[in-house]
Amino acid sequence: MSMHIEAKAGEIAESVLLPGDPMRAKWIAKTFLKNPKMYNDVRGMLGYTGTHKGKRISVQGTGMGIPSALIYCHELINDYGVKNLIRVGSTGSYQPDVKLRDIVIAMAASSTSGINNSRFINADYSPTANFELFMKAVLYAEKNSIPIKAGNVLSSDLFYDDDFDAHKKWAEFGVLCVEMEAAGLYTIAAKYNVRALAILTVSDSLVTGESTSADERESTFNTMIEIALNTLS
Repeated sequence: MSMHIEAKAGEIAESVLLPGDPMRAKWIAKTFLKNPKMYNDVRGMLGYTGTHKGKRISVQGTGMGIPSALIYCHELINDYGVKNLIRVGSTGSYQPDVKLRDIVIAMAASSTSGINNSRFINADYSPTANFELFMKAVLYAEKNSIPIKAGNVLSSDLFYDDDFDAHKKWAEFGVLCVEMEAAGLYTIAAKYNVRALAILTVSDSLVTGESTSADERESTFNTMIEIALNTLS
């Protein structure tokens, strides 16, 4: 029995978008889905199901960080039979050529989180995207002339790091940007043999110190959601 999602059987689709912000889940449902119906508001973590191009799609807020996201991913997969999960969220750039409003598709997710240390002692597990979802997203972007970046991202446990230069080591090894959930999502998807992908929009840059406005984030997020929905449709 699910402890954090109160949906009835059949109310959640097999394909789900996962924004961290529950209000963004509401915005996605109202803006992009036909006839969206709210199935969850436990702890304010809103979830909706509607249709896109005739296919049932759900949108579920997950909160910030891997521990919160894993709660919702676990219940979606094990209690509601979800098979396809796409994180849609913001990210901070680590590279000069990853600029504000760019879209990044995470091929793999490094992490400062300890989620896998107890599973893989004295070893490093590499959480990676599902290849089929990744290729569908890339091909849709290419077909519709949407520029993207793709590569390794960092899922950090810290939003405010004591070491202001900590990102430079990750950048040196080619990590494109930082966010807070993808490594957890990719790991749990692999564990339960379901498909996962993270599509991110650059909202700020640790290289230049620039950041986008709320209006800019909303308009750029439209493109990210478009790619995600058409990857699932």
